[in-house]
Amino acid sequence: MEQTTVTREVAGREFSLSTGYLAKQASGAITVQYGETVVFVAAQTGPARAGIDFFPLTVDYRERFAAAGKFPGGFMKRESRPTTREVLTARLTDRPIRPLFPDGYNDEVQIMSNVLSYDGENNPDVLSINGASAALMISEAPFKGPIAAVRVGLVDEELVLLPTAEELAQSSLDLIVAGSKDSVLMIEGFGDQLPEDIMADAIMFAHEAVAELCGLQEELVKALKLSAKEFPAAPENPFTSLLKEKAYTRIRESKVGKPKQERHALVDGIKTELKAEFFPDGGEETADGKSLADFNKAFYKLEKRVIRDLLQEGVRLDNRKPDDLRAVESEVSIIPRVHGSAVFTRGETQSVATITLGTARDTQRVDGPVENFEKRFMLDYNFPSYSVGECRPIRGPGRREIGHGMLAERSVQWVLPPVEKFPYTIRAISDITESNGSSSMASVCSATLALMDAGVPITQPVAGISIGLVKDEGKWTLLTDIMGDEDHHGDMDFKVAGTGKGITGIQLDLKIEGIDEPIIRATLEQAKKARRELLRSMLQAIGRPRKEISQHAPRLLQTKIDPEKIGMLIGPGGKTIRALQEDTGTQIDISPEGNVTIASHDAAGAEEALARIEAMTEEVKVGRTYTGKVSSVKDFGAFIEIAPGKDGLCHISELSDGFVKNVSDVCKVGDVLEVKVIAVDDQNRVKLSRKAVLAENAEASDEGGENDEEE
Repeated sequence: MEQTTVTREVAGREFSLSTGYLAKQASGAITVQYGETVVFVAAQTGPARAGIDFFPLTVDYRERFAAAGKFPGGFMKRESRPTTREVLTARLTDRPIRPLFPDGYNDEVQIMSNVLSYDGENNPDVLSINGASAALMISEAPFKGPIAAVRVGLVDEELVLLPTAEELAQSSLDLIVAGSKDSVLMIEGFGDQLPEDIMADAIMFAHEAVAELCGLQEELVKALKLSAKEFPAAPENPFTSLLKEKAYTRIRESKVGKPKQERHALVDGIKTELKAEFFPDGGEETADGKSLADFNKAFYKLEKRVIRDLLQEGVRLDNRKPDDLRAVESEVSIIPRVHGSAVFTRGETQSVATITLGTARDTQRVDGPVENFEKRFMLDYNFPSYSVGECRPIRGPGRREIGHGMLAERSVQWVLPPVEKFPYTIRAISDITESNGSSSMASVCSATLALMDAGVPITQPVAGISIGLVKDEGKWTLLTDIMGDEDHHGDMDFKVAGTGKGITGIQLDLKIEGIDEPIIRATLEQAKKARRELLRSMLQAIGRPRKEISQHAPRLLQTKIDPEKIGMLIGPGGKTIRALQEDTGTQIDISPEGNVTIASHDAAGAEEALARIEAMTEEVKVGRTYTGKVSSVKDFGAFIEIAPGKDGLCHISELSDGFVKNVSDVCKVGDVLEVKVIAVDDQNRVKLSRKAVLAENAEASDEGGENDEEE
């Protein structure tokens, strides 16, 4: 098979898809290149495992440091487990592909993306999505594509298609949109409080380019002269009509107006009863050949049909209207010792958030071929099994927890104060203690409340909500604040986070083959209404960030010094700064630009260190009075250290207001004296006077005495 390549110019650069050279034994293999960034994607299919009743799609994405000509940091020089960025990109690749396989297709499908080259300008994550679709299109898998993806930025109020790394750093929007030629399938984006109409315009702007890239994949398939793929429809389930007759009404009555666990228990009871009726001996097959597997599939589809019928009729499982929120409760300062805490409850979903404030040494270093920086804000999301009444082993955070945590983190980070105003490193933890729908958006709400409780001066409070969809035969209904069953059996989970001003985070997941512009715009407006209602409720618990941080948080003070004086502050071998830290009980960090941060749990110690640093590094000012220590005594005067490393000469004639025969009659080494700077010569030598200080003190004393007599 010869190499086949198709190309198209996108945003001023060449976008190419190639196949036929690498990985000839794979079901489908594609090399995607944009600029000098190259991603290789392989799709592999395999036979279904016996007894499997779901579609086992696996997506992996890896970034090799070698792609950017770098070595991994640390002791190990080989990449190990996936990084957060790799996990997030694998999820981005998975989400738009998964809905496009036919019902009943349960063969193994694996997508593997490997970044071969990174040019420092063109991000490889969207290339992985395009490559995965193209690889599936040329494989034997019955994939109902193509789909494509692009990134959009907003620089100087102008939408930018596939922005470079430099443009993205200046952008107030980072939006990824995936879809087919006709509709949008997946959205993941974060913006600086963007209005709904601008966000919708950006999504549709992206979709125009998505349609172009779908055409490029169709061109590749045509060039390869591949025949159309067909997947036979599954035979009619023999239990479908039987169960509908026996259980439809009973399931419907069990689903409305009851708590989650009661609903599930009632439906499980109906299923157990019918199972015993059809399989009285507990076997796997009835006398006339109907299987237990068919029974389970038919019952699941009947339950799904009941819920969808109810929702299309405007009947929600908890009797809410389509645009109603569940009951909301917020409380702050619920946990002692931590630096900030909050609990946010919306219906049967609950998040407990805690905040930890740290110093610059607590930042998280992110090292990879694509990005290398330090994070000063982290939001970690935990989803324990008890939150949904289940038991399972704890294996560390999974892909879902990493994805939900990053969604909440990036939705909140837009409102954090700049480091110059609030130099703390901030860690938020969201523990989901109860879950029935949209716990990631609950994490946005609880984290916001906890940040305000911790005294972090956020610019605006952020809230998040999830909007669902039921779409059948051209009719569609949007559902505000979806519950677990509405999410599971519905068609859409559209999460929108933001402030009263606009959107900060957005994520769309679909179970159908796409949505159009009217649904997108209607969803954003419905989410806006719910978000504002949420914010009003949240602000009743705490109206604004506390003026003071927790007494248990470290105190941070900052000052800026001349970079040329950093060496003097550090001292030979770090002697000066170590002594200063030990004397004051502080932790001192200095940036190359001369920014000095002092951290201490004792405010007095931090203030003392700040005063000593400022005295040490500031320019000596003529006319200012200093308290100094005598460092040496000479016949002609005394040398006095007015700041660490800074001595001045107080001549014998300036030691006292009277005649001084010997310097030792007035002071000795180690004495502390108040002196005034009377001159600094061209060679930066400082001249001091104790006599001037004594004269000023005497004058002040005389004025005080006169005032006493008048009184």
